[in-house]
Amino acid sequence: QVQLVESGGGLVQPGGSLRLSCTVSINMFSLEYMGWYRRTPGKSARELVASIFSGGQPNYADSVKGRFTISTDDRENTINLQMSNLKPEDTAVYYCNVLYRRTNYWGQGTLVSVSP
Repeated sequence: QVQLVESGGGLVQPGGSLRLSCTVSINMFSLEYMGWYRRTPGKSARELVASIFSGGQPNYADSVKGRFTISTDDRENTINLQMSNLKPEDTAVYYCNVLYRRTNYWGQGTLVSVSP
């Protein structure tokens, strides 16, 4: 069983920055895949924001390329999402997702609101 706890969401003005963190309850070297997804208002499906396979290169949605960066901190056991130049369309609930022993785990989500 893996527990994921997201933090760092909040209200920010357009053009601002936020850093999301996902604290993982197990050793991150065991994870096969790590990603950030989001669900925007009025949509039922979550969309991929950024992801990374173990030992691989980061992958980003076209809408966030050049603005968002996914990273990991093995000492703190966190998966981070640095978000810059935020736009109103980035408003969403952001979820952390990992694959461990072929099972998907999700966090509870953290709300990011981008508004003047």
